[in-house]
Amino acid sequence: MTVNTTASRRRFLFLSGLGLIAGCSTTSVLTPTPGVEDHTAAALLIVNKLREAKGLPALSSNGPARKAAAVQAIRMAKADQMKHLIGLGDDFASRMKRSDVSLPAAENIATGQSSVEAAVQAWIDSPKHLHNMLGGFSGLGVAVAKAKDGRPYWAMVLSG
Repeated sequence: MTVNTTASRRRFLFLSGLGLIAGCSTTSVLTPTPGVEDHTAAALLIVNKLREAKGLPALSSNGPARKAAAVQAIRMAKADQMKHLIGLGDDFASRMKRSDVSLPAAENIATGQSSVEAAVQAWIDSPKHLHNMLGGFSGLGVAVAKAKDGRPYWAMVLSG
């Protein structure tokens, strides 16, 4: 092997390594996902107003919770089913872990509402969902995805 060949291989390996490092990034959590809309900002306004009225601290937008909400909304839309668990072997804790959501966490789901305001109101009107929104969480993510027939599937993830 000549010196030039060795130098070329080292340069290739070095540049290849940089490509791998550059490709490892957590910014994809905040990158828009095709087929899903993030409604976290609008939901935060409603939920935080509710929490303030109860003397609770405000929630903030949370990247992993936003990602987990988007994933769940897409899963439900693809299955055309409003369910927390879809398919064999599905479990909440593993889904949250895959999205890097801090535990404890909770998830509210809904379908059919035409706006984030209507979805959040449906959760407020449900004692169990309201309990989640008033719980000891700090982060929030809300997303909607539509099934082939246009039916919206909403997911809210609250994180620790």
